[in-house]
Amino acid sequence: RNQTANQGNLRKLYAYASDADKANLERQFAGIDWEELPAIIENYVLSRPKTDIPSDLSPAPFFPFPAKTPEQKELYSRATELGERMLREGKVACLTVAGGQGTRLGFDGPKGTYPITPVLGKTLFQYFAESIARVSEKHGRPLLWFVMCSELNYEATRSFFEKHGDFGLAKGQVNFFVQGTMPAIGLDGKLIAASKDSLALAPNGHGGTLLALRKSGCLDKMKNAGVECLSYFQVDNPLVPVADPLFLGLHALERSQMSSRMLPKTGPFEKLGNFCMTGGRLQIIEYSDMPTELAERKKADGTLDFLAGSPAIHVIDVAFIESLTADGRLSLPWHRADKKVPYLAPDGTIVKPESPNAVKVESFIFDALPLAERVMVLEGAREEIFGPTKNATGVDSAESCRAMLVARDIRRMRLAGMQAEDGAIVEISPRCVVDDADAIAYFKENPATPVAAGERKAFGK
Repeated sequence: RNQTANQGNLRKLYAYASDADKANLERQFAGIDWEELPAIIENYVLSRPKTDIPSDLSPAPFFPFPAKTPEQKELYSRATELGERMLREGKVACLTVAGGQGTRLGFDGPKGTYPITPVLGKTLFQYFAESIARVSEKHGRPLLWFVMCSELNYEATRSFFEKHGDFGLAKGQVNFFVQGTMPAIGLDGKLIAASKDSLALAPNGHGGTLLALRKSGCLDKMKNAGVECLSYFQVDNPLVPVADPLFLGLHALERSQMSSRMLPKTGPFEKLGNFCMTGGRLQIIEYSDMPTELAERKKADGTLDFLAGSPAIHVIDVAFIESLTADGRLSLPWHRADKKVPYLAPDGTIVKPESPNAVKVESFIFDALPLAERVMVLEGAREEIFGPTKNATGVDSAESCRAMLVARDIRRMRLAGMQAEDGAIVEISPRCVVDDADAIAYFKENPATPVAAGERKAFGK
């Protein structure tokens, strides 16, 4: 098969492999779409794809948050009621992209196993699990949770959940599946051998989530359970509401196939994709591709014209995922990244190149937006929904995320009439509190003594 993709170089690798090595190579060969590969090599490796910015690019419309007019308030009220009904009827499931390692955090292990909470040190996975348990309890229906791992961290992630008894979630409530991979391709168009028994493989991007859902059988499980849409979020963002009734309800009322939250950008060059319209379709233009004159363009009131940035929070219809993966392939474009990929030399040694020698291609989930017939974008309050944990310190770090978790929990305490001074370190368990209404109810039942500056206090189980 690899001959059809002009990969005769792999025949030699296979010919000299041991039986055990051949079995591993055969498994990897079976995972490659040999019919699609020649086009990928031609369009993304041997030629460099150009990023064309459409001439008709305009800012994407979005629903503001909070509601600004009586009509919007009435719409949001109806949407919230509908979203709550969807949760009660089991029409919603959660989907967490968790294929990464904690390398940038200085942490050895799946990123989801990183301790993030400021007082008790609960991990990202535990924080999401407790949030899902509370949402399930509130609406009287177990909320299914699908966790996408990579081949690198799948076993470690499964073991982590088993060790902790799925953090109290019901049997079958948590479902793991593995992200697909793509082979690294040399600049000459040949696949690269990483060792005598393996190609150089890399995850195929978060867009690959959709195809992996189909291939793993998770899509069938969702359909059989009556799930109609997925609440999609990334593992490094514990502030995200795991299932927001307003967002879910607006998605349904707008008959959207794929919906997104947006954040007002802090500046023209913040590292968030830009929600734009072109040809009547919603599209995200990456911050690195956005022309400076458009990024800096302002409205008469001084706000950015292209204000809406993407924090990678979506609601996606299961039927839409089915249509995108109907032929067993993913109907999304690929993106090229030049990489330094270690390779097996003819003498059997492993060479670590000093400059890029290969291309890795990956797909991005936001490229599904222009393929949807109907879409919806809802503004979000950054301090309530977006605290990414990408670095140990500084911007978008564990440090900044913990500060945001503390600030939100102090706000909720004060909303409930409790006292917490600035500088207090407060942690409220998501097993008890996932929204403002929960906070008010919890502290009514469990009044708290004032928390002083510098004091560390955890609330809830």
